[in-house]
Amino acid sequence: MAGIVIVGAGHAGSQLAISLRDEGYEGTIDLISADPDHPYHKPPLSKSFMKTPDAALQPLRAQQVFDDKRITLRLGQRVLGIDREKCRVRLADGHPLDYATLVLATGTEARPLTLPGNDHAGVFTLRTAADARRLRAALPGAQRVVVIGGGFIGLETAAMLSARGLDVAVVEIAPRLLGRAASAAMASAVEHALIETGVRVLAGAKIERIVGKPGRVDGVLLENRTLPADLVIAGIGAVPVVGLAEDAGLSVDNGIVVDAHLATSDPAIFALGDCASFPMDGARMRLESVQNATDQARTLAKTLSGRPADYSAVPWFWSDIGTLKLQIAGLSAGADASVESFTPEGRLKSVYHLRAGQLIAVETINSGGEHMLARQMLAAGFTPATDLMRQGDPRAIKAAFQGIVA
Repeated sequence: MAGIVIVGAGHAGSQLAISLRDEGYEGTIDLISADPDHPYHKPPLSKSFMKTPDAALQPLRAQQVFDDKRITLRLGQRVLGIDREKCRVRLADGHPLDYATLVLATGTEARPLTLPGNDHAGVFTLRTAADARRLRAALPGAQRVVVIGGGFIGLETAAMLSARGLDVAVVEIAPRLLGRAASAAMASAVEHALIETGVRVLAGAKIERIVGKPGRVDGVLLENRTLPADLVIAGIGAVPVVGLAEDAGLSVDNGIVVDAHLATSDPAIFALGDCASFPMDGARMRLESVQNATDQARTLAKTLSGRPADYSAVPWFWSDIGTLKLQIAGLSAGADASVESFTPEGRLKSVYHLRAGQLIAVETINSGGEHMLARQMLAAGFTPATDLMRQGDPRAIKAAFQGIVA
């Protein structure tokens, strides 16, 4: 009998398969991945995986776990199409696979670099284990690296390579770093920390092309200068993988459109994780984070096991940029006020974002306890007094919070 077929074995797909069994689902589960590697954690690819030539991938779950939970893991297998009428997917090996419920957890892929010269040897993206292996193999002998893109991936990679002793420049066409991910104050703090470690940051830059000779890259040509480079790494964001959904006639709008139960326009097909566009706070959004992927997976597992649940988790994100752990709880879009707190040394420690006097998001640097507290306060709808936020003392804020919720 047909069961649940999950396309994509990243954080979302793998967690869903595990959570289905935890919720008591007894039908068949097929977990399909175009990636030949056993499902792995992606955040370490830009950090620890690069530190030594033989560093191994960090598995999401051991193979034994999938075996014990009776999850059929199909690696290196691409899904070519969906037959919605027959409730069947077509695999690259030619075999059809029937489903009662289909879940698309297809994730994202690196946004392509469209600059002239982007096909030179020595130009890399960093999204998959295969990408990371290629970059790691090219590092020996390299001295100068240009990272194009000032988002999380670009800055994590820049910090990692600088720590390895390479000469690193970050080029961002926007006026500042982390333009879509963090506040201007937090981005400025990150930029200053990177500069202190020797990373050069060029924001608001106009890139003309990548220059090189046959078989190698030589640099990146800006409007007014050339940055020499042995390697160029493009970290300009990601785009949702929606081809299967589009070809099947599902609704797509910056991701696969789903409702609060993560159902698509076809009631037998669901989507979750980085590829899903879902409703939250009266708007539609698509989030690229491990938390969103795993929390949506746990929620969907309840729905598919007969206990429908809406997805409503507080979003949170993190990024390890060198010695900085940047953590964000909530979404700051629409904030009309902010309160900053600083370390005794005068470095930015946290930014509290408010809308109409209500706390909606908190950004922190190297303040894990404050971040965890922020997630609890956001879930409870609690807003600390302004002086407490400005002091940024988690103990004092926690005392006030506990006094309300006790």
